[in-house]
Amino acid sequence: MKYIVTLLMVFGNLIAHGQEVTYTASEISVSRFIDGTLFTPNDSATSLAIIIAGSGPTDRDGNQNFLKTNNLKKLAIALTNEGIATFRYDKRIVKQIKKGSVDPNIKFDDFVSDAKDVIDYFKKQNTYKKIYVIGHSQGSLIGLLAAKDKADGFISLSGAGQSIDNVITEQVAKTAPMFTEDTKRVFGVLKEGKTTTDYPPALASIFDTSVQKFIANWMSYDPVVEIKKLEMPVLIINGTKDLQVSTDEAKLLNDAANNSELKLIDKMNHVLFIIEGDDQENAKSYNDHAGKVSEELINDIVAFIKK
Repeated sequence: MKYIVTLLMVFGNLIAHGQEVTYTASEISVSRFIDGTLFTPNDSATSLAIIIAGSGPTDRDGNQNFLKTNNLKKLAIALTNEGIATFRYDKRIVKQIKKGSVDPNIKFDDFVSDAKDVIDYFKKQNTYKKIYVIGHSQGSLIGLLAAKDKADGFISLSGAGQSIDNVITEQVAKTAPMFTEDTKRVFGVLKEGKTTTDYPPALASIFDTSVQKFIANWMSYDPVVEIKKLEMPVLIINGTKDLQVSTDEAKLLNDAANNSELKLIDKMNHVLFIIEGDDQENAKSYNDHAGKVSEELINDIVAFIKK
């Protein structure tokens, strides 16, 4: 496999947050599926943090479709300015969408395989003494599966503590309880390795036949079971204003992990911003270009990595 590394110098004296640019950016092609951006502190770094994005066609910056916050890019910049190298990448489905050739047979396991390839790539470079994996939302489960026996530490940001079928069933029970039994029934079919067209039209966004095999693969992993297998330091972070993943999920992960710290950040939401107002402000933040990643979040991650 050939790896293509194109070095791009960062020009200008200021970045978006008004800080001096103290890093160099490199565009790296890890495999035919994965392209990403490496930020390297100008004063060098001994640790690398690999950032894995959440569900859907989320790109390396944390954006998808019309929801653009650049939250993962902002997190990467903040960590790199603290002397930690960072690498974030587009999930393979993002690259496929850009090329107009989405693989209909894509599996959750493909995302895990890609994350492992990223870790292996940097381990072969032998540039960093320690490699940490940071997984956000769906990326939490991907990251903890990939980090096993490969990374030096794992950080879960807004990661679920239950399998995805249980998470979705709970969400349906809260928002559309009349469809709870149908949801359970369809998940039961998927658990048997089958697919079905017998579901209410209102649940089509969840159970479209094009995604059923992907979901079946995804729901085969229980985060609580998998995190027990990690023999490395673990940091679990969740915000108290996360509308998608409750703090109870983080507590489940923390209780199951062998060597973990739990940080619950007051007023932080799912896109890692601090929300002072109500749910309407929270929802609007999902497309807030000017939003700032929680300083407490940054400080917690830096302290964990530099410990």
